[in-house]
Amino acid sequence: MPFLVTQLGITNMQLSRESKIVCGILLIVVLSIMYGGIALLGILTEGAAGLKPGNLSLNETQWSLWRAGHAHAGVYVVLALILQPLVDQTAFSNSVKWVARLGAPVASIVVSASFFGLAFLPGFRWIMYIGIACLAISMLLTGVGLLRNLPPKVNATDT
Repeated sequence: MPFLVTQLGITNMQLSRESKIVCGILLIVVLSIMYGGIALLGILTEGAAGLKPGNLSLNETQWSLWRAGHAHAGVYVVLALILQPLVDQTAFSNSVKWVARLGAPVASIVVSASFFGLAFLPGFRWIMYIGIACLAISMLLTGVGLLRNLPPKVNATDT
């Protein structure tokens, strides 16, 4: 077992069935994020590299919004993967755990879509606020759940 893992006292980390389901789906979804990166590369290089999606050309603002959408998707999916074993360690009911578990993946889709949509229609900004709320709820629930499930502190004099 790696040194850091044993130093932290993690000897048998098991993912719940729910975490395995969400992580499995998220790892498959990474392929769509990879495709988005190849498409962005095609737009940037005008087809010299990557995949150019038809005759689409973007102005500077649109290009920046598409890059932001792609970056947020990737970062939020990684965050969602990290959250899964943490949600397992909370003392919440299964339904509250599902809300915490799904907030970051939903945010990865909604926030990314809002950036892509904002490149063409200003009305998409409202969708971004929904995604931000999903992520905030997920993070808040997971953080509070972990703090509420702390093991009792053992004093050195008690041993």
